[in-house]
Amino acid sequence: MIRTANPTDIPVIHALIRELAAYEKEPQEARATPEQLHEALFGPHPGAHAHIATDDTTGEPVGFALWFLNFSTWRGVHGIYLEDLYVRPTARGTGHGKALLTELARICVARGYERLEWSVLNWNRPSIDFYEALGARPQDEWTVYRLTDGALRELGAGVVSGGAEGGGRDLLPCGLSGA
Repeated sequence: MIRTANPTDIPVIHALIRELAAYEKEPQEARATPEQLHEALFGPHPGAHAHIATDDTTGEPVGFALWFLNFSTWRGVHGIYLEDLYVRPTARGTGHGKALLTELARICVARGYERLEWSVLNWNRPSIDFYEALGARPQDEWTVYRLTDGALRELGAGVVSGGAEGGGRDLLPCGLSGA
């Protein structure tokens, strides 16, 4: 069964996120606190949403999907970006992952959203095979970039360091000014 998460699910969502981070070989990167998750999902201005997959017999949570809205300037409508999809190893192969994705696709169709997107690690062949079996296709022509930690803080402060084009100068690409 798939259901919308509620505030009492925060401890299990937190635990599932930590399990996912361990599976992805980055446990140290899972720094979100239960308080942060509560604010993001259920605070006055929630920016994210979650669904819980439960065992059909026991009702125990066995997986989750955490997502937020994105926007396509080309299509002119919102879509869903799936940040995390995780099903515990003991529950894999029982349809929970497909049910979570089906629910998100249903939301897209019902609301007129034209995209459901997510990222998958290149080494995660079981997940890639699963997604492709559902009809999802990789967007190979795009490369994901990420700013975090010191680089994010430096850019936010207006400091652009080194790099092939930057040469250490303060520089904003694409004709943008720093003013």
